[in-house]
Amino acid sequence: MDLDCEKHRKRRKTKVEDDPQTTGMELLPREIAHDILSRLPITSLVQFKCVCRAWRALVQDPQLVDLYLSCSTQDTDHPCLILHCDFPIRNNLYFVDFAAQEEEKEKVKRIPAPFSSLMPEFEVVGSCNGLLCLSDSLYNDSLYIYNPFTGCYKELPKSLQYPDQEVVSGFGFNPKTKEYKVIRIVYYRNGHGGYPRSRRIIYPLSEVQILTLGCPEWRSLGKVSYRLVRRASGALVHGRLHWISRPCRNKPARRLVSFDLTDEQFREVPKPDCGGLNRCNYHLVVLRGCLSAAVYCNYGRLEIWVMKEYNVKDSWVKEYNIGSYMPKGLKQNQDRQLKIWKNSSNGRVVGALCVLKNGEILLEYKNRVLVSYDPKNGKFKDIELQGAPNWFQTVVHVGSLNWIDTPSDAYNQGSDTSPYVS
Repeated sequence: MDLDCEKHRKRRKTKVEDDPQTTGMELLPREIAHDILSRLPITSLVQFKCVCRAWRALVQDPQLVDLYLSCSTQDTDHPCLILHCDFPIRNNLYFVDFAAQEEEKEKVKRIPAPFSSLMPEFEVVGSCNGLLCLSDSLYNDSLYIYNPFTGCYKELPKSLQYPDQEVVSGFGFNPKTKEYKVIRIVYYRNGHGGYPRSRRIIYPLSEVQILTLGCPEWRSLGKVSYRLVRRASGALVHGRLHWISRPCRNKPARRLVSFDLTDEQFREVPKPDCGGLNRCNYHLVVLRGCLSAAVYCNYGRLEIWVMKEYNVKDSWVKEYNIGSYMPKGLKQNQDRQLKIWKNSSNGRVVGALCVLKNGEILLEYKNRVLVSYDPKNGKFKDIELQGAPNWFQTVVHVGSLNWIDTPSDAYNQGSDTSPYVS
C-alpha cells in the first residue's frame, strides 16, 4: 500500500513538472484562490494573468471578476487614480495606484489607448465599476467603453448629431437592473444668428438621448427643462447621476438635478444651505459613497458639504473647511504654451477628489498638483508624482477586470501582456 502511494506521488510530481502550465496556485480550492486574488492590487492581478494559461484562466473566472469588483467598490479608501492629459495634441492616460505598496504609490505609469488612431483626442465622460466612458472631443460623435487594465474596449453606436450643439454627458450603472447606461443631454439651435449680443452662445433647444449598453441604438427621451453645467462627469450616487443647473430667466437660482437610471427621470435634489452653489467655482463629488458639494470660497478656501442621508435636506453637513494653500509645484514657472491646455476646470483653483484610508482629503490644484489634507491638524502635504504629465485631469477610478459583455468575449479581445507601460 505504501509503495503504491509513493508511486502515485512520484507520477503526480512528474506530471506537474512536465506540464509548464500547471502550478500550485490552481490546485487550491476555488474559494481559497479567489479570496487570495481578490486582495491583490489591480496591477498585480493584471501581471498575474500574464504568467501562464492556467493562471490566466483562473483570473478570467467570472466569479472572481465579480468578487474583485465587489471588494474594490467597497474599499474606497484605496483609490486608483486615472490621469487624463490632452496636452499638446494626442491624448494620454496614466494611473496612480494608492492600493499598491508604499514605494509604488507615487510612481505614475502610462496606459496606452488602443483606439488612439481612431480617436486621438477624447474626454472622460465617467468612470464606473472599472470601466471608462470616453467621448471624441474633436467631432463629438464617437463614444468608447474602455477598461484601462485589461486593454479591452468597445465603440458604441453613433447617436443623432446636430450641426451646432453643446453636450452634457454621463455614464453610470443601474444596480437594480444591472445595466450600464450612457446619457447625452444635447443643447442645440437651428440655423444662424439669434443672439448676436450675447457673450455666451445660447442653445434654446434640447434633446435627451440615452443608450443602454448592449442595445443597438439610442433612444430619445424628449426635451429637458434644465440647463445643466457641462462638467467632465456627473456624480453617481444610488444609481443617479447629478449635475448643477445654470441660472436662466425662469429659474434664476442654481439647482441640484439628478437623473435616475432606473425610471430615466430628472428630479431636483435638496441643496445645502450655503450660498456657494450660486457661484461658478464649485463641483459635485462622491465622498465615501455620499453625495458631496465642494464650494470654492474667498481667499482660496474650500468648503465641502456632505449629504449623510441621500435626498434628505437636513442631512447636509459642512464636513470639511479647508484653508488656502499654494503647492510648491504651482510656484514653478511653466512654459507659456501650456496655456493651450484644453481641459482646464473652468478656472477652478482646487478640487476635492476622495477621502483616503488615513482620513486625509485628496485635492487637485489647477490640474497640475495633487495634495493631501489632514483635517485633524489642518496640514497639507504635496504628493510628488514621478512621471506624471505637467497638466492632467484626475479621475477617481476602481481598478477591476470587469467588462460589459461576457468575460470570455472580453478577454478574447484583450492581449496576453500587461496593458500598461512604466
